[in-house]
Amino acid sequence: MWRAGRAAVACEVCQSLVKHSSGIQRNVPLQKLHLVSRSIYRSHHPALKLQRPQLRTPFQQFSSLTHLSFHKLKLSPIKYGYQPRRNFWPARLAARLLKLRYIILGSAVGGGYTAKKTFDEWKDMIPDLSDYKWIVPDFIWEIDEYIDLEKIRKALPSSEDLASLAPDLDKITESLSLLKDFFTAGSPGETAFRATDHGSESDKHYRKGLLGELILLQQQIQEHEEEARRAAGQYSTSYAQQKRKVSDKEKIDQLQEELLHTQLKYQRILERLEKENKELRKLVLQKDDKGIHHRKLKKSLIDMYSEVLDVLSDYDASYNTQDHLPRVVVVGDQSAGKTSVLEMIAQARIFPRGSGEMMTRSPVKVTLSEGPHHVALFKDSSREFDLTKEEDLAALRHEIELRMRKNVKEGCTVSPETISLNVKGPGLQRMVLVDLPGVINTVTSGMAPDTKETIFSISKAYMQNPNAIILCIQDGSVDAERSIVTDLVSQMDPHGRRTIFVLTKVDLAEKNVASPSRIQQIIEGKLFPMKALGYFAVVTGKGNSSESIEAIREYEEEFFQNSKLLKTSMLKAHQVTTRNLSLAVSDCFWKMVRESVEQQADSFKATRFNLETEWKNNYPRLRELDRNELFEKAKNEILDEVISLSQVTPKHWEEILQQSLWERVSTHVIENIYLPAAQTMNSGTFNTTVDIKLKQWTDKQLPNKAVEVAWETLQEEFSRFMTEPKGKEHDDIFDKLKEAVKEESIKRHKWNDFAEDSLRVIQHNALEDRSISDKQQWDAAIYFMEEALQGRLKDTENAIENMIGPDWKKRWMYWKNRTQEQCVHNETKNELEKMLKVNDEHPAYLASDEITTVRKNLESRGVEVDPSLIKDTWHQVYRRHFLKTALNHCNLCRRGFYYYQRHFIDSELECNDVVLFWRIQRMLAITANTLRQQLTNTEVRRLEKNVKEVLEDFAEDGEKKVKLLTGKRVQLAEDLKKVREIQEKLDAFIEALHQEK
Repeated sequence: MWRAGRAAVACEVCQSLVKHSSGIQRNVPLQKLHLVSRSIYRSHHPALKLQRPQLRTPFQQFSSLTHLSFHKLKLSPIKYGYQPRRNFWPARLAARLLKLRYIILGSAVGGGYTAKKTFDEWKDMIPDLSDYKWIVPDFIWEIDEYIDLEKIRKALPSSEDLASLAPDLDKITESLSLLKDFFTAGSPGETAFRATDHGSESDKHYRKGLLGELILLQQQIQEHEEEARRAAGQYSTSYAQQKRKVSDKEKIDQLQEELLHTQLKYQRILERLEKENKELRKLVLQKDDKGIHHRKLKKSLIDMYSEVLDVLSDYDASYNTQDHLPRVVVVGDQSAGKTSVLEMIAQARIFPRGSGEMMTRSPVKVTLSEGPHHVALFKDSSREFDLTKEEDLAALRHEIELRMRKNVKEGCTVSPETISLNVKGPGLQRMVLVDLPGVINTVTSGMAPDTKETIFSISKAYMQNPNAIILCIQDGSVDAERSIVTDLVSQMDPHGRRTIFVLTKVDLAEKNVASPSRIQQIIEGKLFPMKALGYFAVVTGKGNSSESIEAIREYEEEFFQNSKLLKTSMLKAHQVTTRNLSLAVSDCFWKMVRESVEQQADSFKATRFNLETEWKNNYPRLRELDRNELFEKAKNEILDEVISLSQVTPKHWEEILQQSLWERVSTHVIENIYLPAAQTMNSGTFNTTVDIKLKQWTDKQLPNKAVEVAWETLQEEFSRFMTEPKGKEHDDIFDKLKEAVKEESIKRHKWNDFAEDSLRVIQHNALEDRSISDKQQWDAAIYFMEEALQGRLKDTENAIENMIGPDWKKRWMYWKNRTQEQCVHNETKNELEKMLKVNDEHPAYLASDEITTVRKNLESRGVEVDPSLIKDTWHQVYRRHFLKTALNHCNLCRRGFYYYQRHFIDSELECNDVVLFWRIQRMLAITANTLRQQLTNTEVRRLEKNVKEVLEDFAEDGEKKVKLLTGKRVQLAEDLKKVREIQEKLDAFIEALHQEK
């Protein structure tokens, strides 16, 4: 019974203990706990620092309690009755308590050692990444120079702070295990309690109180364990959320900023390395320049390619073969910044500029290549412009402006003719760019009406090349809707497979545009219906034309380093700065060249075969002379013909000059000098009248007439040599050219101004001489006079015949009739002839009463006439009568030389008119001789000089040669030569390109 009672008590105690351990929570003040309980509570208070537990998953909590299975405590049977038997339970209890204290203390030390050992094992589990260092980029190992990791580590909570938030569950579990073993059956504690079964009643109460305290201690431990789990879970959740927030916002921004700084740093490192590379290249190229006179310098790839494009620019675009070789075509709205972008790529301010006005008036092809010195030179000039000197830069800009104005024709604003410029310098990207006139929307004052359409046609001509790279420039500081060029580019390249979009003036755009996302839409091509290979944003300075390229580059880097567009990821680092743009354009250019150049070479080979076949079939016996070669051949022929002028004999010159001069002055001599003087009544008056009129004529008209005759004679002879056929050797392909050279040379030639003055003196002296030395000269003068009078008489008779109509022979033989007017003139003539028969020495003019008599006589026959008709008819009738009388007098004077030597003294025969014609004849001979000397000694040489100047001007004028040397033969030879030259240059370029690979 006693044993059964004890067992029942033990069962009740166990049930109570299990019940309390199953989840009953109670807060017990520390003062109410037993000493042992207080020691356990204090040793595991949450304020104590814990070792960091081993991590397996981010949110999983570990504790030794998870591996423990709670068993019911087996308590010793307790006797509640008084036991008079002596026992030593206080000593045993003290020993047990001391042992419990040491166990708890040892658990704390052991827990710390276990935590350290767990941390070491965890550390050993991390693999050694030193063998995989090559996988990580180099700049990652230097990231600690730009990201302060120590600062980030200090900002994170330490392991001690994390451990302080939760109790050491491992230690608590170990302590509970020890307590469990302490009170388990068979343990020393159980034996001790069994040995005191017969203790006193006070001992029983004490044991009962101790058991209650142990039960409360176990409940408190369970409460703290649950609280620790909740706290650990809450802390893990809050820490994970806080860590996620930091990772999503602050860390991303911080790392992005650090990454931007890193990129900028490596950009500076790259620039430093490229600068060093540029200096080294410069030294190498300078060293190479020293031997340029000893060996032939090998051309670079870009120079060879540029020569191909230069030949193609002169090629006839109307022929079947089209130019599809790649170029970088720079297009944009006016004042969008095209020129500034090109200057940043070329690293020099080489283009003329103006405030808002159109400066690019013709395409400019810029070939960029490497060289030891930063210089520029034109294709057709040997002068080098040093781009490091401001005076040379100003001279280069002025030269470009002059060439543009020269290309623009009168009445136009822009020209399609291309200006070729080569720019060399250390570090320049190799490519060929073509700067086109800016696209305009409105034609302003001072422009040609078709300026807008001409610019569009020029831009389309370059952009329709399927291999042309379109560099589309858009001003970022103006509204995107105002752009015109984007629509044009979209038409030429709708899929954007060869277009690179560049947004300029981004600094002004970021400052003025209210919505930064609008800039992002422009860069990404979402605002335009235009697609592109790449999108770039650049800054081309602060708007000051005097800024240097280096200052603009520094300003650009500084702007993008602080720009929100990069910090907010609207732009990527590779999309900004003109340097990145230059690299991207150069890569795209050479990729396009490698893909298309061989196909273009094959196309020109096929064209060459077709042209050669056509030439063999049409011109088998002729050489393939192009336009320039034909011009040189024609030039030599023309110079030979000019030289042949000096081989004309003096006699031929004088005969032509004398005859031409008399034809020019004969009318004046007969009508104004001889006829008025012959109307006088005596010889003295005749000679006086002749001398006065000859003096007036010599002073005013005669020298000028003589020079005109000489110049016309020279022209006629020159034209005869230029145009007369040369037999079988004559080539009619030169006729237009020779005619144009002749006309231009004659137009430029002017006779010597001093010739008239010297000629006037000679002519005046010749006309003053009246001394006929011999009978031969007298007879020559009479013959000259008769010839002149007969010519005038024939002209007069023709005039009378036209006035009175056909005579009776012509009327009968040719069935011709007179008109009414001719009948009136005929009746008047007959009446006037009757009057002359009555008075053979009638003067030259009719008196008024004579006119009235003639009119009344005609009216009596029914012919109505007026006085003016009578006078006109009289002039011709009297002229014929006078000339016939003069010719009869010439026959009488043939024997008058004897009377002339006696000065016509005591003689009825006076031949002063023969002396007049001798003076005229002698003046003509002396004038012809003088003009011949001027021709052969001076004027022929001056004409030859003019011809050479004209030929030189025509040689430089391509349009003139095309206009004057035309025909299928010329065009075919021209095309054949161009195609051969292009093919040879392309083959050399392709061979060099393969060698570079």
